[in-house]
Amino acid sequence: METRPEAGTAAADRLTTFADAVIAIALTLLALELPVPAGDTTDAVLSSALAHGKEYSAFALSFTVIAAHWRAHHEIFRYVDALSGRLTSLTLAWLFMQVLMPFATRVLTTDGAFPPRFSFYALVQVLASATFALIIREIRREHLYRTDVTPPELAQSLVRSICLATVFGASIPLSFVITGTGAYACWLAAPIVLAAARRIQSRAVG
Repeated sequence: METRPEAGTAAADRLTTFADAVIAIALTLLALELPVPAGDTTDAVLSSALAHGKEYSAFALSFTVIAAHWRAHHEIFRYVDALSGRLTSLTLAWLFMQVLMPFATRVLTTDGAFPPRFSFYALVQVLASATFALIIREIRREHLYRTDVTPPELAQSLVRSICLATVFGASIPLSFVITGTGAYACWLAAPIVLAAARRIQSRAVG
């Protein structure tokens, strides 16, 4: 078993506070890249806004994704009361993916070949979800939570992370076959996959 360099709620709280700050920076960078509609008339401004619809949609998507990652992090780390070196390293890797999200969003919305741009964005999501799954595995394996019974949120979040990594991963090869809206539609399958996984998990527990 790996030696824990830091123990106690204070250490976990410091890491959570740091993660919150990094997420805030990622969201700020995401907003700073939004194009400002231009025009001398109302119609011109509206036309300009519509012309940038792709960028605004990508912003909404990435904001939702980062917010979901942040919420999952808080659901899990409220139980953590000790840190291992591996848990800290995995959290930093997960935060790296969050900071990379604004850049991936810009790549997604630029002109050029669609499959590489789409695949890069999806790959960032795969790595973020897979890293978070490893975070949960480390918390469970080293018993870094503060209750005697494993919190059910750990298992639920692990399943969610694996499902998201699978959906985004499956969309990468599809983007080379089905471009545009069809490739994005693959991401819409995530809620369906999650619902099915939760149902299977509930039956297994029951």
